[in-house]
Amino acid sequence: MTKSKVYFTKEITSESLIKIYEALNTELKGKVAVKISTGEPGGHNFLDPNLIKPLVDKLQGTIVECNTAYEGRRNTTEEHWKAIEEHGFTKIAPCDIMDEDGEIELPVPNGKQIQKNYVGSHIKNYDSMLILSHFKGHAMGGFGGALKNMSIGIASSHGKAYIHGAGVPENIWTADHDSFLEAMADADASVIDYFKEENLAYINVANKLSIDCDCDANPHDPEMADLGIYASLDPVALDQACYDAVKNSPDPGKASLIERMDSRNAIHTVEQAYAEGLGNREYEIVDIG
Repeated sequence: MTKSKVYFTKEITSESLIKIYEALNTELKGKVAVKISTGEPGGHNFLDPNLIKPLVDKLQGTIVECNTAYEGRRNTTEEHWKAIEEHGFTKIAPCDIMDEDGEIELPVPNGKQIQKNYVGSHIKNYDSMLILSHFKGHAMGGFGGALKNMSIGIASSHGKAYIHGAGVPENIWTADHDSFLEAMADADASVIDYFKEENLAYINVANKLSIDCDCDANPHDPEMADLGIYASLDPVALDQACYDAVKNSPDPGKASLIERMDSRNAIHTVEQAYAEGLGNREYEIVDIG
């Protein structure tokens, strides 16, 4: 299999974000959704609205999110809208909570753990999507990148519980761990099948590398320096490259993030996504400066 291209720049600026998107040499057509994490109030590591604004403008995009499945300030539409506004996203672009009016079911015909995925019903309003992720650690998944943002992130509140519980929402926090990781890959397959590969692109911003996710209201401070921005048309290669970049970094502060990733078997989501044909774990880094 030919290696997938993963584009990289150390520079984390609005200009470099546009430059790395343009390096992908793709065109997201029609009405474009930009999927980010709007961040749990109290947290402070989520993507800076001012950083992403010029790229969202270029795409004439709408920032999209879905409600959470845990207690907090984003598990109801009313509170989530307040959080989106407080974090500055409504000031930079149109925003949409995709499950505000319910959910739709996407089939997962070859899923290992789940055979259906529940996503925000407003997904029907978009022709293409940029999965714009903050790469960092995660308390359950080990790390959050493109694959998590496309699975858990696009799932409705109920859909998030369904994935976490590997098909049994009531088991949201108690399901077999690897089954949960595999269910995320299953959910990814449904989203790729829905939009088709040519209507998706992926960017991971590897900054503020906390061991905790942006869904944490009180995240641990980052212990290692920023890595840069990575982008690809292959979400498997992209997350593999970011995982490898942390592992191979000369920064001694990486130890806690590596422990978080490996203690949760984070790479297993990448392994399962590869097994399902969603991308390639072999990649070539193209440094765009």
